[in-house]
Amino acid sequence: MEKLVITGKTPLNGEVVISGAKNAAVAILPATLLINGCCTIENLPNISDVKLYCEILEKLGAKIEWLSPHEIKIDNRNITSHIAPLDTTRKFRASYYLIGALLGRCKEAEVGIPGGCNLGNRPIDQHIKGFEALGANVEVSQGNIKAKAKKLTGTSIYMDVVSVGATMNIMLASVLAEGTTIIDNPAKEPHVVDLANFLNTMGADIRGAGTDIIKINGVKELKGNATYSIVPDQIEAGTFMLAAIASKGDITIKNCITKHLESIIAKIEEIGGNVDANGDHLRVWYSKRPTKANIKTLPYPGFPTDLQPQMGVVLAGASGTSIINESIWESRFQYTDELRKMGANITVQGKTAIFEGIESLSGAPVNATDLRAGAALILAGISAKGITEIYNLNHIDRGYENIEEKFRKLGAKIERISE
Repeated sequence: MEKLVITGKTPLNGEVVISGAKNAAVAILPATLLINGCCTIENLPNISDVKLYCEILEKLGAKIEWLSPHEIKIDNRNITSHIAPLDTTRKFRASYYLIGALLGRCKEAEVGIPGGCNLGNRPIDQHIKGFEALGANVEVSQGNIKAKAKKLTGTSIYMDVVSVGATMNIMLASVLAEGTTIIDNPAKEPHVVDLANFLNTMGADIRGAGTDIIKINGVKELKGNATYSIVPDQIEAGTFMLAAIASKGDITIKNCITKHLESIIAKIEEIGGNVDANGDHLRVWYSKRPTKANIKTLPYPGFPTDLQPQMGVVLAGASGTSIINESIWESRFQYTDELRKMGANITVQGKTAIFEGIESLSGAPVNATDLRAGAALILAGISAKGITEIYNLNHIDRGYENIEEKFRKLGAKIERISE
């Protein structure tokens, strides 16, 4: 067992370079299955979810060459199976992108029910609706998802709820379909746009990603033989922005797209933090105790649910009473139980949490209940008095590359210890 041990009350200062986007990488890697050839992907985050995906692709017949810790060359000319290793696909949520990618390539797919963070009910009904509209038969039984189609035919699909995963999965399945597919009410997140840009680079014809309508004109093949660099991670950048405020520090964040961070910038400035955005980097610094705020998580371009726990840490130390309404995941507030162990005054009522700000958190042993909760607890430990021990690090490692090293370079007293 590993744990992070943090000695708190250390303002973070310095520069941090943001890695490639986890949420884009875990869609682009299976998207390579649509290419009957080779491609090179740059700016891959060196995280466990990426390593699991590469392991799965190799078992399907791909040849992967690591050119550097953040760059790979993939040869998918000899894909031999449409059945993904079920034990591996069950380890993380984004494995469901294999369904759309394998359907597109093989017209058949078998994948284990995806795992990942326990954030409450996470249905895949919109994914299935899309696959069936394209002409596939989908069966869910005994922990497996099986999809099969004689052929895939373009159609119009209305998303009943805005779903990032379903939007990207339907894109994957429809790229090589006959005719035109129109996705109405799609997700607009930066990683949706990044997946479309990758596929277009490889020869797809996708228009409108990031808008209210995505139009996919099916093509006969994706030729590949191109290089693509993954977009910077919006959520990692936001995590370090909020770390600057929580720790009373001053951080310059490099390799980010400030346009993707507008909702976070607005909230940091609203509570009294300072942000100077300049091209591909920005500076965030603390000058006074944050004031109360009301937050509601929304699909992009609204405030992201993946930054809600990190903002919760900031509001736990803000003056006055703050309210967070979580509109995306019903169990996103699990981290508040851990913050209460550190002295936070938080009351949760369904999808709403009320934060009565206190002067300072106190160190305690806590558990990372999911990926973003783990990141939030690091911020809490750095800002708290005394020593904090964080367990269940496998959640954190799924989405953050060398997280303790990046915080250590900013001055945090943090180390990973094996027990």
